[in-house]
Amino acid sequence: MSVTTRRTAGLVLAAAIVAVDQAIKWAITHKTNIHDPVEITSFFRVAYTQNFGVSLGLLTASTQEMRLLLVALTSAIAIGVLVWIFRERRLIDILALGLVLGGALGNIIDRAGAGFVTDYADLHFGDWRPFLIFNLADVAISTGVVVILARSLFWSEKPDLAAKTAPEIR
Repeated sequence: MSVTTRRTAGLVLAAAIVAVDQAIKWAITHKTNIHDPVEITSFFRVAYTQNFGVSLGLLTASTQEMRLLLVALTSAIAIGVLVWIFRERRLIDILALGLVLGGALGNIIDRAGAGFVTDYADLHFGDWRPFLIFNLADVAISTGVVVILARSLFWSEKPDLAAKTAPEIR
């Protein structure tokens, strides 16, 4: 597979994440009674909420200026990820970056359009919630970051020191 094909796959994955994320958010807000949580399983429910901050509700944007600043900041990060995709060569890294880019764009669209990010996925075990309510874009971002970190920590290619230090035979 050529590098161009790999990069295209990453961009297609990003576009698919944006499309599915926005479709789910649209369905949650337009086709359901958003104020009534729906139990899907004993540990997962759909529960609509508005997130005015970033991850874990941090950096809450309480004014229009703060919202625009968050849109600008997250857009700059998304541009950085896009540049990284075009510099990367390994398919797994490109796909992980595609997940991050798609998730970032899905949440940027929300924040730019509505002023907040629509969250709806509530994972819980009894009263214990390991996460705040989240969305598909958040899952994509988190998964992509974990893959990138795991690759850099555990699976990166190591230079062949023996080849670099061995004398040349003529």
